[in-house]
Amino acid sequence: MGERSLGETTRRLASALCRTLGKAARGGRRHLEVYLGGPDRTRVIFLLAAVLALASADAATVGASAIELRQALHIKNFDIGLLIAVTSIVAAVASIPFGVLADRGPRTRTLGLTIFLWGAAMVWSATVSSFGRLLFARAFLGVVTAAAGPIVASMVGDLFSADERGKIYGYILSGELVGAGIGFAVTGDIAALSWRAAFLILAIPAFFLAWFVFHLPEPVRTGRRRGSLGGPEIPPEETDAQRLAREQGIVPDHDMVAADPARMGLIDATRYVLKVRTNVILIVASAAGYYFLAGVQTFGVEFVRVQYRVDAVLANLLMLVIGAGAVIGILAGGGLGDALLHRGRLNGRILVSAVAAAAATLLFIPALLTHSLVTAVPYVAVAALALSAQRAPMDAARLDIIPGPLWGRAEGIRTVLRTGAQALAPLLFGLVSDAAGLQWTFLLMLAPLAAGSIYLFRGLKTYPRDIATAAAAGGGNPGLTATAG
Repeated sequence: MGERSLGETTRRLASALCRTLGKAARGGRRHLEVYLGGPDRTRVIFLLAAVLALASADAATVGASAIELRQALHIKNFDIGLLIAVTSIVAAVASIPFGVLADRGPRTRTLGLTIFLWGAAMVWSATVSSFGRLLFARAFLGVVTAAAGPIVASMVGDLFSADERGKIYGYILSGELVGAGIGFAVTGDIAALSWRAAFLILAIPAFFLAWFVFHLPEPVRTGRRRGSLGGPEIPPEETDAQRLAREQGIVPDHDMVAADPARMGLIDATRYVLKVRTNVILIVASAAGYYFLAGVQTFGVEFVRVQYRVDAVLANLLMLVIGAGAVIGILAGGGLGDALLHRGRLNGRILVSAVAAAAATLLFIPALLTHSLVTAVPYVAVAALALSAQRAPMDAARLDIIPGPLWGRAEGIRTVLRTGAQALAPLLFGLVSDAAGLQWTFLLMLAPLAAGSIYLFRGLKTYPRDIATAAAAGGGNPGLTATAG
């Protein structure tokens, strides 16, 4: 009787605990939906963030598994860099056709199908028997992951108003950092036991995510001139940035306004987006940031283990802590850029990005010079916060200066140039580290990050006119209201 009574009590306690946790989860979900503006908005933000998280987790897993891959496949740091570079290069090439499709074709179904193929590529990566076959599997993965950037940018532009895009991009881009943290801390620890299992475990959520994204409703395209492509028109509304540009008497570039973006072919669209001076500045600065981040993702765990003399588990946990700081930075940066804009600072988004990029460069220097983990952690945490704080306002600013019908192709073109830097980073980091060690490598690689921050300050002058030009070309849109869903 005593054992039966104890068992019954245990079952009741377990049942009560499950009910309590379920109630707390439902309450948390309701609060989150209210905070984000409704269940429809919450669902879209969560799924788009999950898409970026999956891609980032896969890239980080290669870096976190670097030691195990070298031992199992008998390769060097340069070969680890090559695995990342091949994926990035192929993704850069494939991003152009996906950019066209983002502007002209069905986005949610295309993205859902490519995510399903991501899962298949991850399973393939886990089953290869040689470095050559793994390289080929990573190349295929690069093709299918290329859909994410252009389609996410196009959907954000059509679903959310221009005045809140910094904040929304902060939520979505935080998925990249969460994914990187999972790649470093979770699959990295699994890779210590089996690098194959580390790849395989990422395939499971990919298949579920593919189903949910595939069944998202296709957003209505906005910002087209009347009659363009025969599609439905959503009349543009004046955004805060456009109103400020008008009130300040900023004159658009009439040569840029003359063309209809919705009717442009790929070559004309490429010429157009590369004539937008602020867009070129943002591409260069973004490439510099992603260049350094790609090096950190690939060799960050190994650097921490060697520089601060800690084991693999502690190194992965440290990267997770730093990632948490980066999440705070990306959320704060997007919100701060929006707040400055609402308070009348027309170039607030560019200002936040420029200051954050400069701060990140300076803060990384003492962290890279010290061998004390206790001394390094505060510098690295704040530097990671600053490095990530520039990204959401930059992405929001890009949608401000590019007309709506070109959002997908503009993101595809940016991805080509940005991914070139990402592809080059692991190769150069690996090559230099083989010769000079990781400490000197990371110090030298701060130079592009510093150059990008300096270049961003030039965007303070060009951004206002580019906003006026995009508005005159029909780039505004109303987006979802705060009570959607």
